[in-house]
Amino acid sequence: QSLGLPITDEQIKEMEANLDNIDFKMAAEEEKRLRHDVMAHVHTFAHCCPKAAAIIHLGATSCYVGDNTDLIVLRDGLNLLLPQLARVISRLADFAEKYADLPTLGFTHYQPAQLTTVGKRCCLWIQDLCMDLQNLERARDNLRFRGVKGTTGTQASFLQLFEGDHSKVEELDRLVTEKAGFKRSYMVTGQTYSRKVDIDILSVLASLGASVHKICTDIRLLANLKEIEEPFEKDQIGSSAMPYKRNPMRSERCCSLARHLMTLIMDPLQTASVQWFERTLDDSANRRVCLAEAFLTADIILSTLQNISEGLVVYPKVIDRRIRQELPFMATENIIMAMVKAGGNRQDCHEKIRVLSQQAAAVVKQEGGDNDFIARVRADPYFSPIHKQLDSLLDPSSFTGRAPQQVAKFLKEEVRPALIPYKSKMGGKIELTL
Repeated sequence: QSLGLPITDEQIKEMEANLDNIDFKMAAEEEKRLRHDVMAHVHTFAHCCPKAAAIIHLGATSCYVGDNTDLIVLRDGLNLLLPQLARVISRLADFAEKYADLPTLGFTHYQPAQLTTVGKRCCLWIQDLCMDLQNLERARDNLRFRGVKGTTGTQASFLQLFEGDHSKVEELDRLVTEKAGFKRSYMVTGQTYSRKVDIDILSVLASLGASVHKICTDIRLLANLKEIEEPFEKDQIGSSAMPYKRNPMRSERCCSLARHLMTLIMDPLQTASVQWFERTLDDSANRRVCLAEAFLTADIILSTLQNISEGLVVYPKVIDRRIRQELPFMATENIIMAMVKAGGNRQDCHEKIRVLSQQAAAVVKQEGGDNDFIARVRADPYFSPIHKQLDSLLDPSSFTGRAPQQVAKFLKEEVRPALIPYKSKMGGKIELTL
């Protein structure tokens, strides 16, 4: 109307007055008759608006309705997920800060490695989630509106309505895009917006799924080691047959759903690859399932992970005991250097340690005993020059390098600033309804 088409104020007011007056029974009957969802609602809307019936859907195509709506839903869905992800990052950041200095045994190949700290390991999780946060923000900000493009994207019907005035067609596209809350529309479309847009959205959600799967797998492994556990309610039952079990079922649920989220990316990949020319309709039914499922799955994964991160339980004594089992072998280089400083020969010391460490390893592996390497060092007069230094040489905190400093710097310079836009949406703790 504002661009000069013969549309009356009365027609517009009639449509506005009936926006929520939807006869779903009639729409269902019309769809059964017409076999077309959009036209079923056009007919139903026209029934409520007899004066406006002549101009409802004028110049438009069903993808003007469906695709533009999908883009709004994708944008709004990302805006719902982003604060949830930010909350998870915030909770884990608090956990990392609390345990920044607590030494723990590191693992490579799931074999004992050099020490790290509980907080530093948590920062590995946080960094992945921060990348996901950035990716979700980028995907949201890159979204454009389909706008007013017509049946094959040429805007021919609108050019005819405006009697060949290209500037009015462009202005209509701009106005509709602006009213929908988008800064830009796609300049080129077929009947649909490119289905590569769906690939972009689901790829960042699938990547989020991979991050969560890794985090929750780590938690499950730590639960087996009895070092860290997810929340476990007072009356919660871990197993119907084994009363002592404390199964990490929340983390297992996240892993289970994350696998589903990761596989959903295959749908838009295949859909985009078979869109013939300006479009085919074999995208529609698939998209109605995979797009909705991806967002719903990401939503419950983030809710569950938030609950986990708010109730993680750490067992420092178990962690320390495992360190004490492995640290003696890790300290051998420090012992050698201390002996050389005390006047010993490096090669002689190396051979002594090799023999004693093999004996201690045999006790652990063949007899099932504790690592007694340090006891053997203390009992060997060769090492008497450094016996008083052994406690300091075995201080776990001296093996964690710059882990505490890395945690502090990472949280201050990268994590906390990334959370600032979501500060007002951090909310309280979340309780799961099973």
